[in-house]
Amino acid sequence: MKQLFFAAGLLAVLSLAAPLSISAQKKPAATRKAPATKTTSAESAIRESDIKRDLFALAGDRYRGREGGTLDELKASVWLADQIRAIGLQPAGDDGTYFQWFHLQRTRLTKASRLSIGTHQLRPNQDALIFAPTNFAVTAPLVYVGTGTAPELAKTDLKGKAVALLFSGNPTPDVSFRRFLTATLRDKSAELLKAGAVAVVFVADARAQTVYEHWGHTYERGRYGLPGDPNTKVLDTPPTILLPADAKDWVQQAGQQLVVDLRIETFLYPSVNIVAKVPGTDAQLKQENVLFSTHQDHDGVRAPVAGDSIYNGADDNATGCAALLAIMRAFKQQPARRAALFVYHGAEERGLLGSRYYSANPTVPKGSIVAVLNAEMMGRNSPDSAALLGAIPPHRNSSDLVNLALAANQAGPKFKLDTEWDKTTHPEGWYFRSDHLPYARLGIPAVMYTSLLHPDYHTPKDEADRINYPKLTRMTQWMYLTGWAVANRPARPAPEPGFKLER
Repeated sequence: MKQLFFAAGLLAVLSLAAPLSISAQKKPAATRKAPATKTTSAESAIRESDIKRDLFALAGDRYRGREGGTLDELKASVWLADQIRAIGLQPAGDDGTYFQWFHLQRTRLTKASRLSIGTHQLRPNQDALIFAPTNFAVTAPLVYVGTGTAPELAKTDLKGKAVALLFSGNPTPDVSFRRFLTATLRDKSAELLKAGAVAVVFVADARAQTVYEHWGHTYERGRYGLPGDPNTKVLDTPPTILLPADAKDWVQQAGQQLVVDLRIETFLYPSVNIVAKVPGTDAQLKQENVLFSTHQDHDGVRAPVAGDSIYNGADDNATGCAALLAIMRAFKQQPARRAALFVYHGAEERGLLGSRYYSANPTVPKGSIVAVLNAEMMGRNSPDSAALLGAIPPHRNSSDLVNLALAANQAGPKFKLDTEWDKTTHPEGWYFRSDHLPYARLGIPAVMYTSLLHPDYHTPKDEADRINYPKLTRMTQWMYLTGWAVANRPARPAPEPGFKLER
């Protein structure tokens, strides 16, 4: 019942930003067939001053980091819808609005969960990280096995014991340390549990401690997914625990017991995609859509770093949000033969949830989406370099689209393109971490425009005053010129024969 009252009140607030004026919603007058062209006079509508103004507004403290599934994300979404309405775009969400609603499901440990080792009382996901929410209770003697090598394990009876060990090992060059840490904890835990352990406790080394400090706050929030996702299923499995590096001295003490009493809760949150369009002008091609993609959410309010607790996400991804508003102004000034469809995806940071939902439930016919141009972190690093992900096999799912994007770069900003981040050997796996991915998996031609990661990524230091606005403007122009070319050429970009991602 509380959810119903909340949803009703929320809809009442958000509906204020949803409808266009009656005159703006009228069917546009018939327009002469526009010829295909490689040039556009509307590029001048993309102005650095507009981009900077919009980015400072969206990435300010007012929206508290726009965390997916919170009122902060929804308030920021209302602000974006107001800007879109002022530009004059048609709503293309559900029920004549700019919004497409969906639920994200959260599974987390309850505050009543308890964890202790000997005399050390540990707050789950604050003093010790629990890598998966689980319903599990056990009291067991703790045995310490060093780094868990085969000789160390051979001389220890593990059955019915909680096992403590030091994290160790090195990733291969094509795997990031964070991914290596997660995989090692998963696989080593499975090995020890199979040998009879009832719980596994790792102690971080210096490298794992860095991951602990930078990403630990994400585990406190639990896991997110769309309803029905496997990772939202309630589990009853022994926990894998990571202690900080300073626990090394006391965790080795003999005769200690591990006491675990973990309980989980699961519930739904609303999130939202924002959808708008500029109709096409060609009698046939206007039935097709060029989709410009980004996401409006970020990390919200978390543990303070140097006194700042708001993760404003200026580069990630207010840059993409401001870029799409600028591209809207250009298409509004000069429409193309195909429709320009704009989608702000909610809850991207929760696991690409908004794009996964929209790609499965589009508000236009799925077959009408001819290409996806995705904006992700476009305002940092060297002023003359950038990257186009989806340009290198096996990530390239349309040579046509890639060639148009490369030609647009040469006609416009002339960035030096970094191809390393698009390779399967790059440790960050960056191609798999943004909203173009669900569309690419469906065979829709898709690329991502990005200026790549930087030290402020997912920290409170990702602030609006650190953005390179001339570069962001040029990135926006590049994305627009690509979309303009796609929207006006007679043929839609052809999918790549035999396209198959490596994972």
